[in-house]
Parts: sequence; C-alpha cells; structure tokens
Amino acid sequence: MVFEAEPAAAAAAAAVYGHKLSSVVPGSVTGEIGRELTGTDLAMKLHYFRGVYYFRRSEVIDALTILPLKQPMFSWLDRIFPASGRIRRSEAGRPYIKCNDCGVRIIEAKCGSTVDDWLEGKDPSKWRHLVSDKVLGPDLYFSPLLYIQFTKFKCGGMAIGFSWAHVLGDAVSATNCFNLWAQLLGKKSPSKSDNLQYPQNTPENPVAEKSIPHSVKMVDPVGDYWLAPNSAKMATYSFQITEAKLNLIRSKESVRFGYFEIISALIWRNLAKIREGEELNTVTICRNDHSSRTDESLSNEQKICSLTTDSSPAKVELSELAMLISEKGVDETKMVESFVESESGKPDFIIYGANLTFVDMEKIELYGLELKGQKPVHVEYSIDGVGEAGTILVLQCGGDNKGRLVNVILPEDEISKLREMLKIEWGIA
Repeated sequence: MVFEAEPAAAAAAAAVYGHKLSSVVPGSVTGEIGRELTGTDLAMKLHYFRGVYYFRRSEVIDALTILPLKQPMFSWLDRIFPASGRIRRSEAGRPYIKCNDCGVRIIEAKCGSTVDDWLEGKDPSKWRHLVSDKVLGPDLYFSPLLYIQFTKFKCGGMAIGFSWAHVLGDAVSATNCFNLWAQLLGKKSPSKSDNLQYPQNTPENPVAEKSIPHSVKMVDPVGDYWLAPNSAKMATYSFQITEAKLNLIRSKESVRFGYFEIISALIWRNLAKIREGEELNTVTICRNDHSSRTDESLSNEQKICSLTTDSSPAKVELSELAMLISEKGVDETKMVESFVESESGKPDFIIYGANLTFVDMEKIELYGLELKGQKPVHVEYSIDGVGEAGTILVLQCGGDNKGRLVNVILPEDEISKLREMLKIEWGIA
C-alpha cells in the first residue's frame, strides 16, 4: 500500500524492530456475555481504523515503561469489555461478539529514528510500521478486535498505534475509548461522557428493503477472513492544507461552506477529471459528530449519506459541489441498517470505497489523548479495507494549526495524478 520510492519504505520498515507481543484482559470476569451486532455494525465489519499518536521526548513520556502503560488497562477493559472479546457465530451463522474473551493484543517495539527525523521522512506510509495491520481472520475466533502498539524512538519519545475493528464502533467510539485509557493512566476521574454504557444490541426485525442503498456495495463472500478483495492496488497519502490556503480557495471560488465541504468538492472535481469516462456522479458522505449520538456506548452511529449529481463533477463549479455536499445528501443510515438486517446479516458489504467516500472527522478531538499532561505533537488516522472507489478523511491538525489534515486512500496510480493537479491548481499536496 506504499506508492513512494521503495528505498524510503524499506528504510522505514527496517527502522522499527524488536517487536514483543503480549495480551491484557479485563480486571474482572463478565461471564458468557454475547454482544449482538446491529446491521450497521455488520455493514462495517470489513473496515478497520488505524491511528498513530506521536509524543516528543520528555521526562514524563520517557518514564512510561510498558508496566505503567498496561496498569490502567485492566479497569479500562472492564469499561469497554466488548473490545476484549472475539467474534463468534450463532447457530444461524450471524456474527456476534463473545465479550471478555482473550483480551486485547499489546505490541512493544523500538525505532532507530528520532521522532523529528521520522516525522520528516519522505515515505508517506511510514506510520504503518507503528500500528498493527492485522484484520479479523482467517482464524476468526482467535483474532483480537483491538491492537495497541507502543514504539519507543531513539533519543526519547513514543508513538502509540491503535488498530480498531470497525465492527466495534465508529471513529467517535474509538477515540472516546482511547482517551478514556489516557485519563485512567493519568489517574483522572473520567467525565460522564467517558463512562461508556453498553445497552444490549437487539437486531431489528427485517424490513422489506428491496433495493440496496447507494452507499453500500455487496462484495464476494469473504468467509472468516474479514477483508474485502480489491482488483486495484490501494495506497495512502496524507497532506496538510493550511487555514490560509483554505480561506484563499473559499474566497476565489466564492464558497460559503466549511472546510470539509471545500476539500471534498476540490478532490471530487479533480478525481472526476482523472477518471474521465468513468461514472463519478454518486459519492458517499460519512459524518462523525459527538452531538448526534444517542448514547455514549461503543456503536456505529456515523451518519451515512448518498449524494448524486446529474452533471459531471469535472465541469461543476467548486461552490456548487460544496453546496451539494453540505445540503443535498440523502441520509441512508437507517436504510443501510434495514437492508443488512433484511439479508439476515449474512452477505458481506463495504461502505468506504463502495463509492468515492468522504469522511468528516473535523469534530473529533483527536488531540484529546494526553499522557499525564503530555499532548501528542501529531496524529494520523486512516482506514483499511477500503473499496477501489476510494475514501478521503478530513481531520483536525494539532496545536494552533487551524488547517486540516487530509488522508487519501485511492488506487495507487491515481494518487500521483491527484497530487500533481492539486499542486498546479492550488500549490497543495
């Protein structure tokens, strides 16, 4: 999944070494509890969040050995016990989570680079060496839902990589959980919103949803190996767009909408030019927002919208595309839930990359994970299991930087073309 020069990728891989594996389980036993998965959970089961948090050297960070890092996990996993479970199937074949079964996997590693040298490195996928790339299966019953990798850098500093199976919950659920662990590490009392609740999920009665929603793609059966096959080689690339640049685009293109809409419209229009002759009139918009949640549990409550334009996006003004993204999307969240339930949860689906997908993570506090008062200097997120139509994540930048970090997951041959177009047109990427 790396598209840059192979020497840079090889150097990054060689710099991370000394991997050690262990597991952590909840501090108390919950018994034979099974957590049913909703239709939306199952629609997301082939997707995985990967996140990496970077911390510069300090007395606090360098004093954190593996034992104090693990210590709060026992009570943490008591609160998020489904994350320590394993996938099982009912007699009818429907997957569910057997909770408190085998724990989460911990990886310890070392890096031969300093934090600053690593962040300045040329390989855009170097972060992949700091987080597990495992998926669920083929030994499905033994596959952890959550991996955590602690990597110590040369001369101090640390990276924490989280690999999160999307079947557990959306990006808000994931970051809430990670932030809760950090609070417990710092011996802080979690806020009310961090005391996660776990109402028992009950699959809804099937609704006669005849047609598949636009935002969903049914894929060939994957069995117990939960990763959708792709005919295209996918790659990732991240870049920042400054607040000044975004405001310049907004002014020149007369766009009155937010940064997410501007970035999405810009990439949609350029990819339509790159994919000339292909249908790119329909896209999917996923929005993650704390305020829209019905509770504070592990759940997939992101809003899934489908958007179709009659005109070719390559020929539409940026302001019009931004307006469509902001106002004209059709909310298919309940349709997705109903459709998967009507199929008894048995077929396999993807959401990200079923169409070109834009994921709004602007309102998620990625920099809320503090280790005893130490904030990360940089955070990266991406999604694995993306279909070949591609997915774009729009995230916060850290500190006083009011710009946006954009993570692009596309077929390998499209990334260099997109970068060139954005550089020529706006001097970005």
